[in-house]
Amino acid sequence: MADIIVRSSPLEPAAQALLDGLVAEYDGRYGAASRPGGARAEILRYPAEAYRPPLGDFLLVVRDGETIAGGAFMSHDDATVELKRIWTRPDLRRQGLAKRVVRALEESAAGLGYSRAYLTTGFRQPEATALYASLGYRALYDVGADPLLYRSLPFEKSLDSAAGPATPAYPPAASFEAATVRVNAVKAEQERQLLARIAAHRTRAA
Repeated sequence: MADIIVRSSPLEPAAQALLDGLVAEYDGRYGAASRPGGARAEILRYPAEAYRPPLGDFLLVVRDGETIAGGAFMSHDDATVELKRIWTRPDLRRQGLAKRVVRALEESAAGLGYSRAYLTTGFRQPEATALYASLGYRALYDVGADPLLYRSLPFEKSLDSAAGPATPAYPPAASFEAATVRVNAVKAEQERQLLARIAAHRTRAA
Protein backbone atom coordinates (compact mmCIF):
# COMPACT_ATOMS: atom_id res chain seq x y z
CA MET A 1 0.00 0.00 0.00
CA ALA A 2 1.29 3.49 -0.85
CA ASP A 3 2.09 5.93 1.93
CA ILE A 4 -0.64 8.50 2.52
CA ILE A 5 -0.54 11.85 4.33
CA VAL A 6 -3.46 12.50 6.66
CA ARG A 7 -4.47 15.43 8.85
CA SER A 8 -4.47 14.50 12.52
CA SER A 9 -4.10 15.96 16.01
CA PRO A 10 -1.82 15.30 18.98
CA LEU A 11 -4.96 14.06 20.74
CA GLU A 12 -5.66 11.26 18.26
CA PRO A 13 -4.40 7.67 18.75
CA ALA A 14 -2.69 7.73 15.35
CA ALA A 15 -0.37 10.51 16.58
CA GLN A 16 0.88 8.66 19.63
CA ALA A 17 3.67 6.86 17.76
CA LEU A 18 5.01 10.26 16.69
CA LEU A 19 4.73 11.77 20.17
CA ASP A 20 6.31 8.74 21.87
CA GLY A 21 9.07 8.68 19.26
CA LEU A 22 9.88 12.35 19.84
CA VAL A 23 9.99 11.86 23.60
CA ALA A 24 12.41 8.95 23.23
CA GLU A 25 14.53 10.93 20.76
CA TYR A 26 14.79 14.11 22.82
CA ASP A 27 15.21 12.46 26.21
CA GLY A 28 17.82 10.14 24.70
CA ARG A 29 19.84 13.00 23.22
CA TYR A 30 19.46 15.62 25.92
CA GLY A 31 18.48 13.68 29.03
CA ALA A 32 15.07 13.46 30.67
CA ALA A 33 16.12 16.04 33.27
CA SER A 34 17.26 18.62 30.71
CA ARG A 35 13.97 20.53 31.06
CA PRO A 36 11.09 20.55 33.59
CA GLY A 37 8.89 17.53 32.93
CA GLY A 38 11.26 16.14 30.31
CA ALA A 39 10.57 16.15 26.60
CA ARG A 40 6.92 15.11 26.94
CA ALA A 41 6.03 18.28 28.85
CA GLU A 42 7.61 20.41 26.12
CA ILE A 43 5.97 18.43 23.29
CA LEU A 44 2.55 18.85 24.90
CA ARG A 45 3.20 22.49 25.84
CA TYR A 46 0.73 23.90 23.31
CA PRO A 47 -3.00 23.14 23.05
CA ALA A 48 -4.09 20.86 20.21
CA GLU A 49 -6.05 23.80 18.79
CA ALA A 50 -2.72 25.37 17.82
CA TYR A 51 -2.30 22.66 15.20
CA ARG A 52 -5.66 23.08 13.47
CA PRO A 53 -6.34 25.24 10.40
CA PRO A 54 -6.30 28.18 10.06
CA LEU A 55 -3.79 28.51 12.92
CA GLY A 56 -1.78 25.41 12.14
CA ASP A 57 -1.77 21.86 10.86
CA PHE A 58 -0.73 18.40 12.05
CA LEU A 59 0.11 15.83 9.38
CA LEU A 60 1.01 12.14 9.59
CA VAL A 61 2.48 9.78 7.02
CA VAL A 62 0.65 6.46 7.29
CA ARG A 63 1.79 3.17 5.76
CA ASP A 64 -0.34 0.03 6.05
CA GLY A 65 -2.27 1.62 8.92
CA GLU A 66 0.83 2.59 10.89
CA THR A 67 2.17 6.09 11.50
CA ILE A 68 5.73 6.23 10.20
CA ALA A 69 6.43 9.98 10.04
CA GLY A 70 4.81 13.33 10.61
CA GLY A 71 5.07 16.92 11.64
CA ALA A 72 3.10 20.04 12.42
CA PHE A 73 3.12 23.82 12.37
CA MET A 74 1.53 26.61 14.38
CA SER A 75 1.25 30.30 13.59
CA HIS A 76 3.24 33.10 15.21
CA ASP A 77 1.52 35.91 13.32
CA ASP A 78 -0.41 36.46 10.10
CA ALA A 79 2.70 35.80 8.00
CA THR A 80 4.78 33.26 9.95
CA VAL A 81 4.37 29.64 10.95
CA GLU A 82 6.72 27.58 13.08
CA LEU A 83 7.32 24.01 12.01
CA LYS A 84 7.22 21.58 14.93
CA ARG A 85 7.29 17.87 15.76
CA ILE A 86 9.10 16.67 12.61
CA TRP A 87 9.69 12.94 13.10
CA THR A 88 10.41 9.75 11.16
CA ARG A 89 10.41 6.24 12.58
CA PRO A 90 14.08 5.40 13.25
CA ASP A 91 14.20 2.28 11.06
CA LEU A 92 12.81 4.21 8.07
CA ARG A 93 15.12 7.20 8.07
CA ARG A 94 17.20 8.40 5.11
CA GLN A 95 14.38 7.52 2.73
CA GLY A 96 13.08 11.04 2.13
CA LEU A 97 10.12 10.84 4.50
CA ALA A 98 11.11 13.91 6.53
CA LYS A 99 11.55 15.96 3.35
CA ARG A 100 8.10 14.86 2.22
CA VAL A 101 6.62 15.93 5.57
CA VAL A 102 8.30 19.34 5.52
CA ARG A 103 7.19 20.01 1.97
CA ALA A 104 3.62 19.00 2.80
CA LEU A 105 3.65 21.35 5.79
CA GLU A 106 5.00 24.19 3.66
CA GLU A 107 2.29 23.60 1.07
CA SER A 108 -0.40 23.58 3.74
CA ALA A 109 0.95 26.77 5.33
CA ALA A 110 1.14 28.56 1.99
CA GLY A 111 -2.41 27.44 1.23
CA LEU A 112 -3.54 29.07 4.46
CA GLY A 113 -1.92 32.35 3.43
CA TYR A 114 1.35 32.23 5.36
CA SER A 115 4.49 33.49 3.64
CA ARG A 116 7.30 32.54 6.04
CA ALA A 117 8.30 29.33 7.79
CA TYR A 118 10.42 29.34 10.95
CA LEU A 119 11.77 26.40 12.93
CA THR A 120 14.35 25.46 15.50
CA THR A 121 16.31 22.31 16.13
CA GLY A 122 18.51 21.27 19.02
CA PHE A 123 22.28 21.58 19.21
CA ARG A 124 22.67 17.77 19.30
CA GLN A 125 20.69 17.10 16.11
CA PRO A 126 23.11 17.57 13.19
CA GLU A 127 20.93 15.40 10.94
CA ALA A 128 18.05 17.84 11.35
CA THR A 129 20.33 20.81 10.71
CA ALA A 130 21.49 19.20 7.46
CA LEU A 131 17.90 18.36 6.46
CA TYR A 132 16.64 21.91 6.82
CA ALA A 133 19.65 23.37 5.03
CA SER A 134 19.03 20.96 2.14
CA LEU A 135 15.43 22.20 1.91
CA GLY A 136 16.46 25.83 1.57
CA TYR A 137 16.14 26.98 5.17
CA ARG A 138 18.53 29.78 6.16
CA ALA A 139 20.32 29.63 9.49
CA LEU A 140 19.51 32.53 11.81
CA TYR A 141 22.67 31.91 13.82
CA ASP A 142 26.43 31.98 13.29
CA VAL A 143 27.14 28.56 11.80
CA GLY A 144 30.80 28.93 12.75
CA ALA A 145 30.04 29.33 16.46
CA ASP A 146 29.70 26.56 19.02
CA PRO A 147 26.04 25.44 18.81
CA LEU A 148 26.04 25.09 22.60
CA LEU A 149 26.02 28.89 22.73
CA TYR A 150 22.64 28.88 20.99
CA ARG A 151 21.15 25.67 22.42
CA SER A 152 18.22 26.00 20.00
CA LEU A 153 19.25 26.60 16.38
CA PRO A 154 16.76 28.73 14.41
CA PHE A 155 16.09 28.67 10.66
CA GLU A 156 13.72 30.47 8.30
CA LYS A 157 12.46 30.09 4.74
CA SER A 158 10.28 32.25 2.55
CA LEU A 159 7.16 30.54 1.24
CA ASP A 160 6.36 33.47 -1.02
CA SER A 161 8.58 35.15 -3.60
CA ALA A 162 7.11 38.49 -2.48
CA ALA A 163 8.05 37.99 1.17
CA GLY A 164 9.90 40.72 3.06
CA PRO A 165 13.64 40.96 3.78
CA ALA A 166 15.47 38.12 5.47
CA THR A 167 15.73 38.16 9.24
CA PRO A 168 19.28 38.96 10.41
CA ALA A 169 21.15 36.22 12.24
CA TYR A 170 21.87 36.88 15.90
CA PRO A 171 25.12 36.33 17.81
CA PRO A 172 25.86 33.46 20.18
CA ALA A 173 25.22 33.85 23.89
CA ALA A 174 28.09 34.15 26.33
CA SER A 175 27.48 30.69 27.79
CA PHE A 176 25.19 27.68 27.59
CA GLU A 177 23.33 28.98 30.64
CA ALA A 178 22.81 32.36 28.99
CA ALA A 179 21.64 30.62 25.82
CA THR A 180 19.10 28.68 27.90
CA VAL A 181 17.75 31.90 29.41
CA ARG A 182 17.42 33.42 25.95
CA VAL A 183 15.71 30.37 24.46
CA ASN A 184 13.24 30.22 27.35
CA ALA A 185 12.41 33.90 26.92
CA VAL A 186 11.81 33.45 23.19
CA LYS A 187 9.57 30.44 23.80
CA ALA A 188 7.59 32.28 26.47
CA GLU A 189 6.92 35.18 24.09
CA GLN A 190 5.96 32.81 21.27
CA GLU A 191 3.57 30.99 23.59
CA ARG A 192 2.01 34.30 24.66
CA GLN A 193 1.47 35.28 21.03
CA LEU A 194 0.05 31.88 20.14
CA LEU A 195 -2.44 31.82 23.01
CA ALA A 196 -3.56 35.33 22.08
CA ARG A 197 -4.13 34.20 18.48
CA ILE A 198 -6.12 31.18 19.67
CA ALA A 199 -8.26 33.41 21.89
CA ALA A 200 -8.89 35.84 19.02
CA HIS A 201 -9.82 32.98 16.70
CA ARG A 202 -12.28 31.60 19.27
CA THR A 203 -13.87 35.02 19.57
CA ARG A 204 -14.27 35.38 15.81
CA ALA A 205 -15.71 31.88 15.54
CA ALA A 206 -18.25 32.39 18.37
